[in-house]
Amino acid sequence: MSRPKVYVPNAIPDEAYRILAEHCDILYRDTEDPVPDDEVLAGVRDADGLVCYSRVKVNQAVLDAAPRLRAVSNIAVGYDNLDIPALTRRGVVATNTPGVLTETTADLAFALLMAIARRVVEADRYVKEGRWDGWRPSLMVGRDVYGATIGIVGMGRIGQAVARRARGFDMRILYHNRSRNPEAETALGAEYKPLDDLLREADFVVLLTPLTPETKGLIGARELALMKPDAYLINAARGAVVDERALIAALREGRIAGAALDVYEQEPVALDNPLLTMDNVVTLPHIGSATKATRIAMAVTAARNMVAALAGEVPPNAVNPEALGSGRA
Repeated sequence: MSRPKVYVPNAIPDEAYRILAEHCDILYRDTEDPVPDDEVLAGVRDADGLVCYSRVKVNQAVLDAAPRLRAVSNIAVGYDNLDIPALTRRGVVATNTPGVLTETTADLAFALLMAIARRVVEADRYVKEGRWDGWRPSLMVGRDVYGATIGIVGMGRIGQAVARRARGFDMRILYHNRSRNPEAETALGAEYKPLDDLLREADFVVLLTPLTPETKGLIGARELALMKPDAYLINAARGAVVDERALIAALREGRIAGAALDVYEQEPVALDNPLLTMDNVVTLPHIGSATKATRIAMAVTAARNMVAALAGEVPPNAVNPEALGSGRA
């Protein structure tokens, strides 16, 4: 009996590769470089499964090129790179990797908050550029985190993990979510707020919502105008959740105090993006889950999802389990 074929267009940790190799034949591209669209189309031509990072767009063109495709395993929590309705119509099950990166991403989100509040990146550059000529009372004055109000937009696993960190700083915790989370309210003392009220009250607005049609452009000029002039915006979700032009305008005009960003509307971010020249903006290269242990765990989870799907089982992290009852899967 022939083994299923899996296309892996980018390098994955050995631990995940071994899991796939035990059950599947692998077409493997051993590089971290972006894969051109034409190579993706060629790679999926005879594939039963596709294991990929979120920068690979799985759309109708990919499906048209892959008549045998039964499963797509995304090495990420977010899956806005996958055309879920098209996959479901074709009976192709999609999976993601929730849970394993929760604490790592929460660490990064809170690190962004701390960095922008205490001007850590700006101060580091100040020293390294030789501009530090002595102590003075106004040097790199920031704002307190302890006892401040945090507003978390998206109270899922990562949002709750950030709230746990905020409790350690005795912060007042506000949150907005698609639906209320009574468990978070009880366990973490979080207060549910309509988005507008959260924006008005929070000292730090932390975005942790997935990118969906409803959340695209969620934070625009109107929403930024509701924030306090001494408040900060932290985005560790997806770049398109924020209207970047509106954010740049708000920062230039001093309508908010600053921003700390791990994600952008365009990635990699263009070198002429004004956000890169602002001292009151911290910019990171989308490294929310970037620890060795977490990246291995994500890839292993994705590999196990794929093995289960190709064995005809319901994968542990199926995004569209309804696909299993239709089409090819």
